[in-house]
Amino acid sequence: MRSRSSWMTLLGATPVVVLALLLSACGGGGGGSSASTTANSSTSGNSTGSSGSTVTNTSPSPQVLAANAVRVTVDSGISNVPNMPFVSITICAPGTSNCQTIDHVLVDTGSWGVRVFASQLPASVSLPQQKDGAGNLVAECMQFFDGYTWGAVKLADVQIAGEKAASLPIQVIDPGYASLPGDCAAVGAPRNTPGTLQANGILGIGVFKHDCGANCVQQAIPATYYGCSGASCTSIPLAETYQVANPVPYFATDNNGSMLSLPTVSGGAPSVSGQLVFGIGTQSNNALGAAQVIGVSPSNGTFTTVQNGTTYPRSIMDSGSTGLFFQTTLMPACASPNSAYYCPSSTQQLSAMIEGVNGTTSPVTFNVGNAMSIAQTYSGDSALPLLAGPAFVTSTVFDWGLPFFYGRNVYAAIEQQSTPGGKGPYVAY
Repeated sequence: MRSRSSWMTLLGATPVVVLALLLSACGGGGGGSSASTTANSSTSGNSTGSSGSTVTNTSPSPQVLAANAVRVTVDSGISNVPNMPFVSITICAPGTSNCQTIDHVLVDTGSWGVRVFASQLPASVSLPQQKDGAGNLVAECMQFFDGYTWGAVKLADVQIAGEKAASLPIQVIDPGYASLPGDCAAVGAPRNTPGTLQANGILGIGVFKHDCGANCVQQAIPATYYGCSGASCTSIPLAETYQVANPVPYFATDNNGSMLSLPTVSGGAPSVSGQLVFGIGTQSNNALGAAQVIGVSPSNGTFTTVQNGTTYPRSIMDSGSTGLFFQTTLMPACASPNSAYYCPSSTQQLSAMIEGVNGTTSPVTFNVGNAMSIAQTYSGDSALPLLAGPAFVTSTVFDWGLPFFYGRNVYAAIEQQSTPGGKGPYVAY
């Protein structure tokens, strides 16, 4: 997962955390497989993909909301930050009807695992704490580039639409839990309240089953998992079965991935509504069809993007990022303090080639607007498809954030799960 910068300072917004793939210590889980090689990066932006089709920004077909689907809204949320897709989820004490529904939980295809706040769970929803094989009470420091969430790992029945993951390990964010370890506090700013996280929780439904995977099994990774006794917490290795988990592979059905479907947006919109559909090729509403299957690295979930002759080998597909984030010399950044976003003199139409580790190449066109003008013209709008910037990414990362998702069905196939497009992990659109 990755943090993102604040929305435009001229709007008077507080700093925002927008969540994506963690490319540092946790490495994206991935079951411990070695990284695959990327496709040849010399392909030009106008070539046809290996599948013989070209991707265009067309609106997804209207679909009836079924038992395996939940409504997604991009709205003003809890802090008026644009391009944040939200759903409601229900957290229950395992095996009981003691439940709490939590709204405005961020849909994040660039991470994995459910995270909610202790303050949002009433006393009636008492969740047992996760213990590791040695009986340690498990806590987690979830890292972002500029901050962290801290809290206990607990077990909950997680219900979304007609799907349920029973006794799933989740992170219950709680700044008062035990004593915050120093190496966690050193990560950056705490994101331990809805106001600082800019959401009431996170629904991480990316391509991996667990949030650290094999990386955490053999050794303790600083500022990740802890065993706690009283107020004292010590870094520990942790088997995958005890780690915070993506709920999708633990559903009884429709458990091989998901599809996020959002309508096309031109310029801006006060809000939009779409749906998150669970399963790939398991029901009539989640067929893969002619979608391009982009294989991702089984160790960190990345693929390659080539744009204007520059290769970004650690690209990600992430609904939890408010814009397209990549470094380029094609456009100037906005004047400080809004340099997180680009401010070209006019809207730029750009092209790129997405390349999967499976050899599939897919040309994509996208537009980038002047963020200062967007903030003024579409003040108060929540869906802004032209936002892009250089914020926080290195020169190797192209972060295809929520603007990429407008007008598309975007799939995330989970590692080791069989689908009509082959076994995950992959993304498709």
